[in-house]
Amino acid sequence: MATHNEPQLPATPLEVAVVGHTNTGKTSLLRTLTRNPEFGEVNDSPGTTRHVEGIQLLIGETPVIEFFDTPGIEDAIGLADYIDRLCPREERLDAWERIDRFLDSVESRRRFEQEARVLKKMLDVDAALYVIDTRDPMLSKHKEELATLASCGRPILPVLNFTRHKYQRVDEWREGLTRLAMHAIVEFDTVAPPLDGEDQLYERLAVLLDRHAATLRTLQDNIRTQRQQRRQEAYRLLAELLVDVAALRISTPANPAALEETTQVLRDLVRQREQHCLQALLTHYNFRREDFLQHTLPLEGERWGMDLFSPQTLKEAGIEVGKGAAAGAAAGFTVDLITAGLSLGSGTLIGAAVGGAWQGLDRFGKRLLGKLRGYQEVTVDNSVIRLLAARQTALIQALEQRGHAARDPITIDIDRVAGFHDAQLPDTLIETRSNPQWSTLGDAFEPSVRRQRLIERLAQTLGESQITEGQIT
Repeated sequence: MATHNEPQLPATPLEVAVVGHTNTGKTSLLRTLTRNPEFGEVNDSPGTTRHVEGIQLLIGETPVIEFFDTPGIEDAIGLADYIDRLCPREERLDAWERIDRFLDSVESRRRFEQEARVLKKMLDVDAALYVIDTRDPMLSKHKEELATLASCGRPILPVLNFTRHKYQRVDEWREGLTRLAMHAIVEFDTVAPPLDGEDQLYERLAVLLDRHAATLRTLQDNIRTQRQQRRQEAYRLLAELLVDVAALRISTPANPAALEETTQVLRDLVRQREQHCLQALLTHYNFRREDFLQHTLPLEGERWGMDLFSPQTLKEAGIEVGKGAAAGAAAGFTVDLITAGLSLGSGTLIGAAVGGAWQGLDRFGKRLLGKLRGYQEVTVDNSVIRLLAARQTALIQALEQRGHAARDPITIDIDRVAGFHDAQLPDTLIETRSNPQWSTLGDAFEPSVRRQRLIERLAQTLGESQITEGQIT
């Protein structure tokens, strides 16, 4: 039983038809609103959707809204003329009677079969979203469409699509819709929706559907919560990547051949770990691996510019390189950082080693013993860690602003990423440096509460550092 603190959800979902001219992005809108890239079929051919198809939005297990994707209206002017012939002026039929007569006519099953499907659904729903391709001018056919749809007596919310296209005519459409007494309008680019786009859409819909305003506000609250949780989880995935890479240390004999082999192992481990994070982020935001079609990933050094361990890549990203990254073939790793970040000084460690007090030093003593026996440790340079953070943060930003109808390959913009160009790592990663047992990439991984708390703290820091003017958190 619901408590007084829980939102009251409707016994039956609010029903909303998505209507409009052919090829305006109706299916694309539903893919983005439902975060479902598999819904319906999207391509550039007119009349792709031929039947009415429904999809629900849930809060928990309760359906809150059911959207209906409808076929495109192809001949609004011909339909209006036909209805005028069916319904002579002297009969003085009201709008609903005119629609009913049309739906009973022979042509509703022939020439105007598509339009009849749309109008039948309009009579059944609570409201409609009228999707507009703002790259097109507002023509007589659009005015006839709106007039015929309005005859069904349901509230209509115009949705301006493709508003970020360089040839958009948003102002022209707003003026034309105002002349038709349509003042509740929302801009929602289905390819690159604004972060608050859903909020705006449901807010406008609530204005038209006062009886359902409480349900729509509950849905808005739920969407905001989900968006925040997605963002937190995304930065947690990034924090885990950075901890794994920063803590990674590989011991190697101190000779050139062994060092070269070990550094190649280290690079491969880091590249593969980045791919794992990338795939996890795609899955988390419900995108597909195919969204990177025509691009290889950083394993081959061709995706996102150049290879992760290339000094030129670091330079082009505006990241100051350390001495390890500047060493040409040795780019991206640092040798013999065995005492970096340790609480005990090297003198104390050496004294303990000579005295045989290994039990008290535990893993640090074992590492130093390896050093004294001629082994070195290889670890990832700070500059590479910062580049990893910048690339994955840029990916998170791109995914947050990508509609599920987008078909162009995902692109990222490192220049928009804040906070990774300073040479100093965050304190959390500095601590991680001295705890190789925290890396799942190493042979001696040890899960710990301290590691998990550090990951959560780093994730929060990463997320907060990317809050910029105009972004929604």
